[in-house]
Amino acid sequence: MPVAVVTDSTAYLPEGFAKRHDITVVPLNVLVDGECARDGVDFGAAELIAALTAHRKVTTSMPSPADLAATYRRVLDGGADAVVSIHLSRELSGTWAAAVTAADEVCAERGAGRVRVVDSRTTVMGLGFAAEAAARGASAAEVEDVAVSTAARSRTVFVVSTLEYLRRGGRISSASALLGTALAMKPLLHIEDGRIRPLEKVRTMSKALSRLVELAAAQAGDEPVELAVQHLGSPDRAVLLADRLSEAIPKASGCVVSELGAVIGAHTGPGALGIVVQLPPR
Repeated sequence: MPVAVVTDSTAYLPEGFAKRHDITVVPLNVLVDGECARDGVDFGAAELIAALTAHRKVTTSMPSPADLAATYRRVLDGGADAVVSIHLSRELSGTWAAAVTAADEVCAERGAGRVRVVDSRTTVMGLGFAAEAAARGASAAEVEDVAVSTAARSRTVFVVSTLEYLRRGGRISSASALLGTALAMKPLLHIEDGRIRPLEKVRTMSKALSRLVELAAAQAGDEPVELAVQHLGSPDRAVLLADRLSEAIPKASGCVVSELGAVIGAHTGPGALGIVVQLPPR
C-alpha cells in the first residue's frame, strides 16, 4: 500500500504540484481583525495584500490537532498504509507540535508507526522540495528519511521591504528590526537551524536582488541544483530574479516561480522576494 505524504500550506507549492505528486496539503489559518480564514483555500496573497494595505490586523495560527488527525484518518481510510507528515520548522510555528499530538492520537487508534511527523527546519519551497522528494519513497521509514535529508539540503535567502512584519509576529527581535531599518537598509535574511536570522544589509532593492543571486550561486557551486523564486506581490521582479539565476547557475535543472501565501506573507509583508536552492544528494 502507498505511503501518503502530508504537508502544510506554507510550502506554497506551484499550481498543480500537490496533485501531480499526490501530496495532501493542510492549511494554516489567517485571522483578519479576528475573523479566521484558511491559507490558500479561501484567503490568498491578493486578499492579504489588500488587508495589509488597509491597515487591518492580520495574525496567523496553526491548524488544530483535530484538523490534522482528521486528515490522517482520511488518507489512511483512502488506502494509504502509512502517513508521513512534513511541516514548517517548529521554531516558526506550533504546527509541528500539533501534528505530533494528532499523530499520537491516530497511532493509538490505528497502530504504532502509522503516522510519522517530520520537522523540516525550513518552510516555503524548502518544505515543498522535501515533500516532493518524499513522495517518491517506498516504505514509511524511507519516506521519512528522504524528507529529512532533502530538507537539510535546502538553502533559503530572502529580502523584505521592512522587518516590521517579522517583528510583529515575533519571528525576529525588536533589536534586530530596529537595526535593519536604520538608514533605510534592505535586510537580507536566511533560514538557519530552523530560525529566521539576519544575514546582511544593503542600501537598495536593486542591490539586494543582485546579492541574492550571488548568495544563491555561491550555495549552488558547480552542482546540478533545483531552484525556486518566491515573492509576495512582486511578479515582475520574481521573473527577473529567475532569469538572472538561470544565467548565474547554468547547471540548475530549472527554476520554479510562485507567490507566497497569506501565512508567510503576513510575516514578510508585500514586496518580499526569496530564493530557495535545493542541493542534490551527496
